[in-house]
Amino acid sequence: MRRRAVLGLAAFLPGIARAQEAWPRRSIRIIVPYSPGGSTDTVSRLIAERLSRALGQSVVTENRPGLAGTIGVDVVAKSAPDGYNLVVGTTNQAINETLQPRRPFRLMTDLAPVAMMDSFPFALVVANNLPIHSVADLVVYAKAHPGVLNYASSGPGAALHLTMERLRTLAGIEMQHVPYRNYAEGRTALIAGQIQLLFDAVFTVTPLIRAGQIRGIATTGLQRAALLPELPTLAETWPGFEASLWNGLLAPAGTPETVIARLNAEVNRILAEPEMIAAHNTLGAVGMPMSPAGFRDFLASEIAGLAAVVRAAGVQPEG
Repeated sequence: MRRRAVLGLAAFLPGIARAQEAWPRRSIRIIVPYSPGGSTDTVSRLIAERLSRALGQSVVTENRPGLAGTIGVDVVAKSAPDGYNLVVGTTNQAINETLQPRRPFRLMTDLAPVAMMDSFPFALVVANNLPIHSVADLVVYAKAHPGVLNYASSGPGAALHLTMERLRTLAGIEMQHVPYRNYAEGRTALIAGQIQLLFDAVFTVTPLIRAGQIRGIATTGLQRAALLPELPTLAETWPGFEASLWNGLLAPAGTPETVIARLNAEVNRILAEPEMIAAHNTLGAVGMPMSPAGFRDFLASEIAGLAAVVRAAGVQPEG
C-alpha cells in the first residue's frame, strides 16, 4: 500500500514540474487599478502588448478603478497565485499603506513584487497671470503674499498633493490646497487663472506649456526632463528633491518564483528595447529595470518615505 502511494506521488510530482515549466498555458490578465487613458494605463498596455509576443499567450489589460486604486489591487491580492493575474502598483498604492489602514490587503505581505516598469516625473506649472517664471520667483511671491496662492490636486494624500506639500515645507511658504475631483478639472482651472499652480505629469502639461496656455517652471526628476529640457529640476534648488509616479507589476503572494523570474526577465528586456525607450521618451517617462528583490526594497523604502511625507503634510488616515 505504502509502495503504491510512493509510486503515485512520484508520478504526480513530474506533472507539477511540467505544469510549472509550461507556464503560461493561457492568457494572462494585468489589472490597471485606474481609468483608461492615464499614464499608468498607457504604459501598462505597451508592456502587455510586448509581453504577449514574448510569452506566446495573450496578455490583456483590464481597468478596475476605484478607491484610489484599492479595488483593482484587492482583486489580484485575492486571486490564485498561479502567474495569470497581475496588477500595476503605483506611488499611490504606497501612499495608501498609510492613508488607508483598513484596506483589505498589505502590499508587502499579500502581494509579490514582480518587475518595476517606469517612473513619470512631474512638472511644476503656474498660471500665466502670475509674475512667476522660476522657482525663486515662486518663493519670493509666496512669501510676499502668504496664503494667497491656491494649488490644485485630485485630493488629499494624492501623490501630487504630497509633492506640493514637500515643496511648501522646504520653501517655507504658505499656500492653500484646492482639491478637485480629477486633474482635468484642475488643469482647466489653472488655464483660466482660477487657481495659481499645480504639479502634473510632464507629458500631460508639455502641450499646454508649448501652446502658451500655462507656464512651466521646474520638474521633479533628478535629471532634467527630456520633453522640457529648458526647465530646471527642483533638485537644482533643493538637492535630493525627487518625486514621480512610478509603475510596477505585482502578483499575488505565493506566486512561484520561477514565474516571477520569467516575468521580471521579460519586462527588463522589454524596457531595453529601442521601441520601448522611444515610447517612454515620448511620454516623458524613464524605464526602471530592477530585480524582484530590488523592487521589494524600493517598495519598502517608498512606503516608509511617503508615510513621513503624509505625517508632515498633516493628512489624516481614513477612519
